[in-house]
Amino acid sequence: MPELSLLHIDRIAKDISREEITFSHLLDELIDHVCCDVEYEMGNDSEFTEAYKKVKQKLGARRLKEIQEETLFAVDTKYRKMKNTMKVSGIVGTIMIGFAALFKIQHWPLAGILLTLGTLILAFIFMPSALGALWKETHNRKRLFLFISGFFAGMFFIIGTLFKVQHWPGANILISLAALSGILLFIPALLADRLADSDKKVKRPVYILAAVSMACYGAGMLFRIMHWPLAGILMVAGLVIFCIIVFPWYTLLTWREESSVKAPFIFIIIGSLLIIVPGVLINMNLQSAYESGFYSNMGQQETLYKSMHETTSSNMDVYRDSTRYMDMQELHSKTEVLLDVIYSIEEGMILQSEGQPGEPAVNTGQIQDSNSGPEIQYMKLSYPFHDVPARDHLYRGTNSRLKLDNALIEYADYISGLSSESEKENILSLLEPDIYFPTEMGENGNVSLIVALHSLALLKNSILLLEADAMNILGRQ
Repeated sequence: MPELSLLHIDRIAKDISREEITFSHLLDELIDHVCCDVEYEMGNDSEFTEAYKKVKQKLGARRLKEIQEETLFAVDTKYRKMKNTMKVSGIVGTIMIGFAALFKIQHWPLAGILLTLGTLILAFIFMPSALGALWKETHNRKRLFLFISGFFAGMFFIIGTLFKVQHWPGANILISLAALSGILLFIPALLADRLADSDKKVKRPVYILAAVSMACYGAGMLFRIMHWPLAGILMVAGLVIFCIIVFPWYTLLTWREESSVKAPFIFIIIGSLLIIVPGVLINMNLQSAYESGFYSNMGQQETLYKSMHETTSSNMDVYRDSTRYMDMQELHSKTEVLLDVIYSIEEGMILQSEGQPGEPAVNTGQIQDSNSGPEIQYMKLSYPFHDVPARDHLYRGTNSRLKLDNALIEYADYISGLSSESEKENILSLLEPDIYFPTEMGENGNVSLIVALHSLALLKNSILLLEADAMNILGRQ
């Protein structure tokens, strides 16, 4: 039987060492076993390269790792407990979250409890046990940062998702931490691990582009969830790089290297779909809710506003010869002053959203003059989910909000004097700012521009409604 040279044995030993075989004495036994198999294949009139390739094909991609895991599972009690805990907690947590999603969709009770328990099991049992098992199997200090960064990114993401679904405070912070730890720590660590593989130098450009696409897509998803600007650009950039460049290029390189389809390649296909499809669905859902919900609702509010404004103008013409015409003019003048305050807030928010941070835009096409006053072109808003303008103009304590509150109080005092005692309570309630801008508005820091504009549109229509009612009262006197 042919014998291997020291050079051949050294190559086999290096390849097996790269499989992170850390269990004592197992490395030498596996090297000896593989060498014997290669010598046997060489005995069938095969060269070393061909014989070694046949042995590796018989072993498969993970067989050596599986042998170590099986050995550890048999002799190491702690590893066995961690592995069993990881399997049981992973299955139980996933099943509970699956049922929680079903219960949530069907609006059945216990959805929140199932979701909370499933998330806690995955975050505080599955994740730590998986980290411990990985470290036990590899003992690779070079990959320790990869494991820890992945652990924290996954932990923050799981808990942040729970807080977001349950509408608990701190959800945005947790999701932001998950995204930042994933983009700034885990993805670079994963890229460094892939680039360290000297046998796959040809794939290094693909790995770099894949990391860039993952970072862009992850940042875009975060921006979309948080309703920050540039979300669409980041997601499109990530998807374009991945779908048009990375995936075809990786497929071509894999096709050249391997003669058969392997499980990892199938998992990459499925994993890519699991990333792309939910992202597309989230964007479609947001855009659909956007167009069929906010835009149509804002159009209805605008139509109602124009109708009431025309009614007020008609009433002024009808009662031009009335003895109370001067009072009507005063009422209309005070109404216009209050509406001008609201117009200035709307304009300030839109200019801020269309400009750069700290530099509001000077002139945009989103606001046009009309007979009923400035008219907002909602379909032309570049960043309708921008949350900074509402925070800077409508939250309690801001200059714009203080000016608006004072104007509403002054208008409420004036118009209450024109109405009966029984109507004063309704007037004061319609002009109460907390109805349109809840006290909780400033706590979650996530009120978008379109929501703030919708609230102001409701307030303007309420003001015109009160003005029309007061006009009728004055006309009857």
